[in-house]
Amino acid sequence: MVQKAKILLVDDRPENLLALEAILSALDQTLVRASSGEEALKALLTDDFAVILLDVQMPGMDGFETAAHIKRRERTRDIPIIFLTAINHGPHHTFRGYAAGAVDYISKPFDPWVLRAKVSVFVELYTKNCQLREQAALLRLQLEGGASGGVEGSKEAAGLLAELSARLAAVEEQAEALTKQLGEESADAAVVATAAHLERKLTGLRRALDALEPGTGGGAPVLPAQG
Repeated sequence: MVQKAKILLVDDRPENLLALEAILSALDQTLVRASSGEEALKALLTDDFAVILLDVQMPGMDGFETAAHIKRRERTRDIPIIFLTAINHGPHHTFRGYAAGAVDYISKPFDPWVLRAKVSVFVELYTKNCQLREQAALLRLQLEGGASGGVEGSKEAAGLLAELSARLAAVEEQAEALTKQLGEESADAAVVATAAHLERKLTGLRRALDALEPGTGGGAPVLPAQG
């Protein structure tokens, strides 16, 4: 059974957290609440998250400052952040969100379907990333066994490598279709940022997989960080 992804919801207002949970419950993932930036950073010390929904206007440590702390930590810097804000201060305010490391910026009140669709993209990417990591680790063991196990071990390793490549190709195809769909609907900065993030992650996974191909001389690759 595939383990559920964790989604971090950060907002100082309980009613907003409740609304987010109602919208995202259909994704059937694990939703984790944080009522402040400090509480969010504490949660990120022990758990891995597929995506973070971060409110901008919070007392004390606001969303921008919280995002800056997240991006400074090696463990969490690659986790996608979607900023949520009730106030639209114009292009400068939006630019500050992207400069802080956000992959998307959504103004309240937001369309529940749109928010759910955006979050599902990062959940899917995170899940596929985890599956590929597990299979890559297994493949490395198979390759090591194949080196001492003769022809039979090599055949098993080659078969697993082919399966891994096929799974990644399916994810790449889905991401390409999604990027095309988003591009047809809008050309704003949020779409560009989201598409670029997906492309970077998939490119890293493909390079790691290619390094496992016989004859590359790359040894055991280091797979890209989650998120």
